[in-house]
Amino acid sequence: MSLVGDMVDSVGMFRLAATFPEQVADAASAAQEALAEVEPFDAATVVVAGMGGSGITGDLVVAATAPLMSVPVVVCKSYECPAFVAPDTLVFAISASGNTEETLQVATDALDAGARVVFVTGGGHLGALASSSGSTLLSVPSEIPQPRAALGAMLAPVLVTLERLGLYRGGGSWIELAVEQLARRRDEIESAGDSSLPAEVARKIGRTIPLIHGGGLVGAAAAQRWKTQVNENAKTPAWWSAQPELCHNEICGWGQNGDVTRQVVTAITLRHDGEHPQIGRRIRLVADIMREVVADVIEVSAEGEGDLAQLLDLILVGDYMSLWLAATTGVDPGPVPVLGELKESLAGVA
Repeated sequence: MSLVGDMVDSVGMFRLAATFPEQVADAASAAQEALAEVEPFDAATVVVAGMGGSGITGDLVVAATAPLMSVPVVVCKSYECPAFVAPDTLVFAISASGNTEETLQVATDALDAGARVVFVTGGGHLGALASSSGSTLLSVPSEIPQPRAALGAMLAPVLVTLERLGLYRGGGSWIELAVEQLARRRDEIESAGDSSLPAEVARKIGRTIPLIHGGGLVGAAAAQRWKTQVNENAKTPAWWSAQPELCHNEICGWGQNGDVTRQVVTAITLRHDGEHPQIGRRIRLVADIMREVVADVIEVSAEGEGDLAQLLDLILVGDYMSLWLAATTGVDPGPVPVLGELKESLAGVA
């Protein structure tokens, strides 16, 4: 058990956040070696299947690669394999544990449809299926205690594979730039300690419920990750939504109940350099509206060169923020017993 000040962190989630840059770099290097003999494949479509801490990988792949990809990428977070999956489809089946039932179903159906399936997993049933089908297996280190802490180990192999197949142009360079930025941000956060940006944001949130907004693909993917990290690490509710869509619906919901929402909601906006100019205008206008009805409006800006670097930079800040939020409320960020209980109930054990 490790302690950060008076904070209990039984599985070392703070340490894992600090090693995120190295995790991305190591996973990219391992994937490049594993894929050295990969057979050419002319994919017409790409599907990224996964759930939870593994499933967010697909959203990040879309956010980071969409401007450069020549084929569509579809994220699958369910039991159903998309009907269009065929022999010219590249499917990534991602599960840190290897036992996610939804992903196992999609992978099985994709193989039956003749698709090329690449497995990114730590073993389990997915690992066995990869071996029995003769499919490509890119390993996730089994010593990482929680899927959400293995994000770099799952994302980097997908990006390297896409580059190898000629789908993600310049992927290796973008990964290198991302690792450099992650190291800079990590060092800044670690040296500042409880005076760091993530710790400051966590203190401002306090006991309120964070509502995270992000603009465009990068901002939306980062906002989703912030939300789920607050859920799993701090064990508290959180919401997320994306610009410009929220300007067409969500903003209407803040017309009433300001006396309540001012006490329980803190709005956080994630900014990045790739925003459309109109997104920036919308963010400023929404912030002006929401200051009247929420406890605080906080803005966090990405740093780094390129979409991938800025996306992962925001994610690292959010990961640390959720850990500090757990610490300030006396919560151990690692264990998520309710998820285990739910899985047992689904399996008929409980």
